[in-house]
Amino acid sequence: MKRTLLYSALVAFLVTATTLGVFSWFQQNNRTVKIEHIDGTAAKGVAWTVDEDGSVVPLDFTKTAEEVVKAVVHIKSTQSVSGREGGPQDFRQLPDPFREFFGDPEGNPFYRSPRGNGPQMRVGTGSGVMINEDGYIVTNNHVVADADDLEVTLYDNRNFKATVIGTDPSTDLALIRIKAQGLPTLPLVNSDNVKVGEWVLAVGNPMGLNSTVTAGIVSAKARNINILREQFAVESFIQTDAAINPGNSGGALVNLQGGLVGINTAIASPTGAYTGYGFAVPANIVSKVVEDLLQYGVVQRGVLGVMIRSVDGSLAKEKGLDVTRGAYVDSLLENSAAAAAGIRAGDVVVEVAGRTIQSSSELQEMIARYRPGDKVAVKVDREGKTKSFEVVLNNRQGSTALVEKPKQQDALSMLGAEFETLSSDAARKLDIVGGVKVTKLYAGKLRHYTDMREGFIITQADGRKVTSVEELAEALEGKSGGVMLEGIYEDVPGVRYYAFGMQ
Repeated sequence: MKRTLLYSALVAFLVTATTLGVFSWFQQNNRTVKIEHIDGTAAKGVAWTVDEDGSVVPLDFTKTAEEVVKAVVHIKSTQSVSGREGGPQDFRQLPDPFREFFGDPEGNPFYRSPRGNGPQMRVGTGSGVMINEDGYIVTNNHVVADADDLEVTLYDNRNFKATVIGTDPSTDLALIRIKAQGLPTLPLVNSDNVKVGEWVLAVGNPMGLNSTVTAGIVSAKARNINILREQFAVESFIQTDAAINPGNSGGALVNLQGGLVGINTAIASPTGAYTGYGFAVPANIVSKVVEDLLQYGVVQRGVLGVMIRSVDGSLAKEKGLDVTRGAYVDSLLENSAAAAAGIRAGDVVVEVAGRTIQSSSELQEMIARYRPGDKVAVKVDREGKTKSFEVVLNNRQGSTALVEKPKQQDALSMLGAEFETLSSDAARKLDIVGGVKVTKLYAGKLRHYTDMREGFIITQADGRKVTSVEELAEALEGKSGGVMLEGIYEDVPGVRYYAFGMQ
């Protein structure tokens, strides 16, 4: 079955429900950020009715939807591409899961401006959820990745430019911010308390239809659909049958208290449209990612250092296991945290921090909540006996230290190229004042996002004339959004433009 990413929001709020909120505070750029958390208990005071087949269902979601839509936003992502084929980021080269769900503002599956030699604009849309009244918004990483410009539209039709605070490709989450105050927000639920069969609503912007609300239930938990292409991907999705479609990625899955259960991220579909299976990142993972991005500027991910797979009847028979659920340890990385604690290949992880582990995705989800250096209680089944270990988690590099936010590279090194100042004689022959020649291309932004060839002579960078390598560096230094390079080739007539993002 083809798996496709979606853009959706699921939401519900019940004004008669009583909730107890707990707030967490974080410092981000000398600013105090407050985020609300609530428990995941069922809502009270719901009016019920019986449908035609005798099922008991809630009678009215109007109050729920009326409140929650105010905290769900529309996100428009714009990216400059250049060259007649648009470079490697042409949508035909994107993985199948991403193609149909990066829609244009009109709801078309994929939009690009008319082709030509000049710069072109790629526009995609998605959704986001406001979790802080000062403008912090959670969405999907694939909604904002490589964007030169992000525009957020609120429920009341106000528009704001957004900046990216941080991203986590391994969970497909991102945190962005707009400059506004007093905004409506959704509190985060303890997603461990969410039950299969529990009602949820979806609110988002599918196919250009803003603030669309759909209802459904939680169909399953801890689903791994192998949709993320990251080495350390964490997939333990909440599955729902609430209708979600292109344009909803980054939206909210919410319970009947109006609490954020998860961020909608994907659908499984043979057509690219809703067929009954939607998937959301659980709120507990969302909370951890947001807290790390605010506190450290980068996600702090604890790592066990094991290769695992889910235990089922057939694996239990093959390996002679005494259990039919859990995460089977196929192998361990050298000097891993698990190995240091005494865990072996062939063990089955059955419990982490007091929570029963039924599958490899549940183990991923639990470990993803911890940071390097954290101590975690782990129980395994080894040849029919339960053994307990205290594991001190490593980071991805194999130490227990917290990782630092990568330092910003200087502008020229990010481009992945070697440059030389064009000589006066060469400039005269080309009838230009001067320029900077690209003599070598390596892995970097120019090769990744454009179809530039070696030998290109840069004459302007973002509208500023450049006649030396030093001037090019000055023109690009500090840039964080889209950049346009203008220039010529010695062997091709006409001016060429190459656009890409510096984020």
